[in-house]
Amino acid sequence: MSGYNAVAARNTENAPTCPLSSQTVAFSHYNNLSAQLPIEPTTGKLVAGGIKEQAEQCFKNIKAIVESIDHVMSDVVRITVFVKNIKDVDAVDEVFKTFFPTYVPSRTTVAVAALPMDAMVQVEALVSHGEGTIPNAPQSGDLIKLTNNTANAPTSPLSTQTVSFSHYNNLSAQLPIDPKTGRLVVGGVKEQAGQCLKNIKAILESIDVPFDDIVKINIFLKNLSDTEAVNEVYKTFFPDSAIARAVAYVPARTTVEVSALPMDALVQIEAVVSHGDGTPPQAIEDRHGIVIWANNTDNAPKCSLSTQTVAFSHYNHLSAQLPLDPKTGEMVAGGVKEQAEQCLTNIKAIVESIDHVMDDVVKVNIYLKNIADIDALNEAYKTFFPGGVPARRVVGVSALPKDALVQIDVVVANAEGTPRKA
Repeated sequence: MSGYNAVAARNTENAPTCPLSSQTVAFSHYNNLSAQLPIEPTTGKLVAGGIKEQAEQCFKNIKAIVESIDHVMSDVVRITVFVKNIKDVDAVDEVFKTFFPTYVPSRTTVAVAALPMDAMVQVEALVSHGEGTIPNAPQSGDLIKLTNNTANAPTSPLSTQTVSFSHYNNLSAQLPIDPKTGRLVVGGVKEQAGQCLKNIKAILESIDVPFDDIVKINIFLKNLSDTEAVNEVYKTFFPDSAIARAVAYVPARTTVEVSALPMDALVQIEAVVSHGDGTPPQAIEDRHGIVIWANNTDNAPKCSLSTQTVAFSHYNHLSAQLPLDPKTGEMVAGGVKEQAEQCLTNIKAIVESIDHVMDDVVKVNIYLKNIADIDALNEAYKTFFPGGVPARRVVGVSALPKDALVQIDVVVANAEGTPRKA
């Protein structure tokens, strides 16, 4: 395996450490960072002060991790901000600008019901990794990060619409904003969902990427009861092309309820998109026409609106898993520990169905209905990740599909990558 990409988990004493996760896990051309709480690394406690001080500590922790792996903050391609109170976003933005004074990454901002340690804010970063992770063999030299904005989608001075690096486009989460007026589109959740997806499509068209190159969709809903209305609209966008319709391709997907969204929107949609051409200086023969591999197994729950895992290049993006027994389609009996175990069992089944192992997981995203359940969740978690290698995010949400207590999605390394079209 010495010629393959290697999962590289790393930690620094200059940022908070946790036995259940690594601060950053590099694979191929990306570093996946654990979400950072406003914890002082020397004390292990929340920093004193209010939202500005907490936001600053989160970004300081991210900067410390980034610098510990010989990168800089301008290597960040995406930032995700979770706040307890949506009114705190302006204060977070003041701090944000001091860490990204010129270049701004793509970004997602949501308010959630709760955060670990009762923090006011938690910030997560995805960072480019130009040298890649093939042992003793730097890949493709110093890859270029490509940023793009189009007037056909909403623009913001605090985020770039899409940041491409290597074989992925990382889009800022799209609100239901009419780009011509800068205001929320008129109507209810169906109209808002349609506008979010129109904005995504406009961004992709501006970089000559087809809509069916989306590998993962994350839907943030103000009211989970709006899911069916959103799905009605969603089905009109996916599949988009004749080729995709022929194979019934739909991306991997995660849907969660959040407590609030910017501009008091009802829905916000985030997309992770393949980038077959890669970014220079990758050689043409190494990058053109890479195949998207979508896969489902009977050993995990299926859904007509999502694919269990979508592989592109060196990553597999999995749909969020609920604690459903795949044989019955029903919620597993028990409390949060049993539910977490079922979510992870489903993930393991998907991972194994594509000839991978749980050690290939580089990032875990956990959504808890009650943040107080985190200790019980961790008991189950440790049995699947005893080494604490994957980077991790935990947030508290007010509701999950099927009234579940927990929902988990993951990003998995794909050492062999996906082939080019014949």
